[in-house]
Amino acid sequence: MSLLTSNLALGVLSFVLGISLWWLSSASGATPLPGPLQVLFRFGSAISSGQLFNDMQASIVRVLTGFALGVSVAIPVGFLMGWYRVARGLIDPWIQFFRVIPPLAIIPLAIVTMGIDEPPKIFVIFLASFLASVVATYQGVVSVDKTFINAARVLGANDWVIFTRVVIPASTPFILVGFRIGLGAAWATLVAAELIAAQSGLGFRMQQGQLYYDLAIIFVSLITIGVLGLVMDRVVLFLERRLTFWQERVEH
Repeated sequence: MSLLTSNLALGVLSFVLGISLWWLSSASGATPLPGPLQVLFRFGSAISSGQLFNDMQASIVRVLTGFALGVSVAIPVGFLMGWYRVARGLIDPWIQFFRVIPPLAIIPLAIVTMGIDEPPKIFVIFLASFLASVVATYQGVVSVDKTFINAARVLGANDWVIFTRVVIPASTPFILVGFRIGLGAAWATLVAAELIAAQSGLGFRMQQGQLYYDLAIIFVSLITIGVLGLVMDRVVLFLERRLTFWQERVEH
């Protein structure tokens, strides 16, 4: 059995076991949570009414916008911190300061300064993506093997050539790991972002489910967020393997 087939079989087995445990716990009355069939019917009604697709579209736009802005700022800032000691000294204290502040704590300030439209929602997601990605990029630059840099200098390469031909390729695996972490942070922050007077979105729908005790729709939104996040993560992982095919990996 190939490694891919083995991993797929284990994934299916894990999924079946998880669903079985969920069904047993709800059918036995051990928990007030809805069972898999109840959630499946709620999925059907949300799809047939078009509500689920509207919520998915709103959430995906917010996540991708905040994530794209976050990583596009994080990459140059991370390179600056890793390549220039002065920039690192100036920027790093602020990065470490904001890293320990949860996005939920930023929401009141975002509402006061940006209102209740889309900007504060995207800003909260942007902040989560940026903080996760900038650290990975910085770590990638400072982890570049000094032997490569010294060898390039000996061969007469200037700083620009070393930066573009050595530092960027060598730090790419770290940057892509930062993308994955940043994407996860963006989805994890989505529900908090949609606390800001949203009228649609998966996080908004979960809040509505809590308000009206519609537990099945909370499960629908949770599962949808998980599936969308997993699909996006697999896409980034695929790109990582394509862009860093030269990197040795340990396969088990």
